[in-house]
Amino acid sequence: MPIDPELIHALHLSVEDHDAALTDRAAAHHVFQTSTVQALIDSRYEGDLTIAELLALGDLGLGTLDGLDGELVVVAGEAYVARADGSVSPVPGDTRTPFAVVTPFAPDPPVHVEGIDHEELLATLDAHSTMPVQAVRVSGRFSRLRVRSVPKQQQPYPPLDDVVTTQVEWEIGPVNATLVGFRFPLLATGLEVPGWHLHALADDRCTGGHVLIADLERGTLELDAATEVHCELPMGVAITRAAHGTAERLRAAETRIRP
Repeated sequence: MPIDPELIHALHLSVEDHDAALTDRAAAHHVFQTSTVQALIDSRYEGDLTIAELLALGDLGLGTLDGLDGELVVVAGEAYVARADGSVSPVPGDTRTPFAVVTPFAPDPPVHVEGIDHEELLATLDAHSTMPVQAVRVSGRFSRLRVRSVPKQQQPYPPLDDVVTTQVEWEIGPVNATLVGFRFPLLATGLEVPGWHLHALADDRCTGGHVLIADLERGTLELDAATEVHCELPMGVAITRAAHGTAERLRAAETRIRP
């Protein structure tokens, strides 16, 4: 299984099989990921880990469900899915995920902010980030949230580029909500989509989704700098440095293809 040595060094990355990953219990400042974004691009939508297994490794995170069935949001150790019809529901523990990222969230002291739009929010998160991989939770009152989700796919699975043409977008707000997510560096292209990847869940658990725009009226930012990334690879999935064409596709479709 070829792995880019530069990627390993920069992210303190370890690659494990299913059983090894599950014997490595959750540790503070460790990020756990199952599968890769490249696998999703290659139409690998079958679930591997169960949600119960995933929650044993982290209490904050995001991803998708078997067959790309909505946007997975993990908040305070509970898993919810935001589907393309706008609904949100708890996820049973035996449901499987083809791609997810979680961490046992151990943040630095919160940063209080007021009246910042989406670009200012991302810039503020960058300014307070200290490691290549960062976990984040943003809690507060949002004047505007634009989110999206995709409908569940059926076999034979279509390419991800085709799936995103069916995504559904909608706006909510003002709303009290929590955003959770991660920032990965450009070097991680193929393993992850570089930049900030955020999912939202309203405090009343009535709506949520993948975040496209988040304008924050007031709230708190909490960041956890990751010291290690553990990636569990399903059978047939490998990590290599992303080819130039793949990297260009990821950058061109960055806001559309994140799960």
